[in-house]
Amino acid sequence: MTNTASSALIAMSGGVDSSVAAYLATKLFPRCMGATMALTTGIESCHCSAEDWKEAKKAAEVLNIDYRLFDFSPDFEREVIEPFVSVYENGGTPNPCVDCNRRLKFGKLYETAVKLGFDHIVTGHYAIVEYDDKTGRYLLKKAADTSKDQSYVLYSLTQSQLSKTVFPLGTMTKDSVREIAKSLGFSNFDKPDSQDICFIPDGDYAAFIQRYRSKTYPSGDFIDTNGNVIGRHKGSIRYTIGQRRGLGVSAESRLYVVGKNLKDNTVTLGHPSDLMSDGLIAGNFNWILYDNPSGPVPVRAKTRYRQAEQPATAYPMEDGRVKLIFDFPQRAVTPGQAVVLYDGDTVVGGGTIEETF
Repeated sequence: MTNTASSALIAMSGGVDSSVAAYLATKLFPRCMGATMALTTGIESCHCSAEDWKEAKKAAEVLNIDYRLFDFSPDFEREVIEPFVSVYENGGTPNPCVDCNRRLKFGKLYETAVKLGFDHIVTGHYAIVEYDDKTGRYLLKKAADTSKDQSYVLYSLTQSQLSKTVFPLGTMTKDSVREIAKSLGFSNFDKPDSQDICFIPDGDYAAFIQRYRSKTYPSGDFIDTNGNVIGRHKGSIRYTIGQRRGLGVSAESRLYVVGKNLKDNTVTLGHPSDLMSDGLIAGNFNWILYDNPSGPVPVRAKTRYRQAEQPATAYPMEDGRVKLIFDFPQRAVTPGQAVVLYDGDTVVGGGTIEETF
């Protein structure tokens, strides 16, 4: 790719992807600076620990570029942690990675880049940005390595943000990225990928929420779809739609979490057929392929990061939300999660699932 702009702020987490993205950025821009976001929750730090900062700084030193650490902890708590906890408390299942990208990496860090006079922001995400001469719009596309594609968590990028964003790894495979890192002498060349929510490395989100709120969430009744009490749950925040493990309820056939009633403090268990939805309503919607379509749009939709795309039709609503009707009923569509729409390898747009039907 070719850029006429002269400078870039590079988001560096201490991982191999952002380190190699920084190296590739130095080939594109005469002036580069590495930047790490220091993020804490008030009770513990996220994966960007002091050790990660050291790795990021070491990579910047190898590349002979400036490096700065920015403390965005108050923003992180307000824009990511608080919504994460609140969504769980209100019966949904949040997606903090989407919020972090929207509010921090392409929000606060993007704003910082502009204030410091940088023309572009560079990250180690696996995705592709292209400019469409015919429509005059910047497009977000899937990465060449579909097994690493991260377009799902980037659907919130605006035209302004896309115009200044560079993803150097979009056309690469993870193996080739590690090979470059090793050849450059980066000590993180074989560092494992993070598999968990960065601020909950042990995966116990319920325990995190209890520590964060300094409270215990009361136990209550498991009920069936007819309202009959069939057991006791250990606090509604511990259960997500579609869950079947760890319920502790004996039954003739497998039971799944199919609903939660926060007012009554009940968790409803049912069978696979009870998990199926014909459609959904998504709010906080961001269109990328279009400015704002005036009619129905045939798409392929993902309601979870690792889900296979499913055929559907998107209907723009007058209030800015989007109604999505699936061609075939879908399992465990969950409020709080992101729904992202595709046309081939191009992201049409995406939003937050508010309700299902």
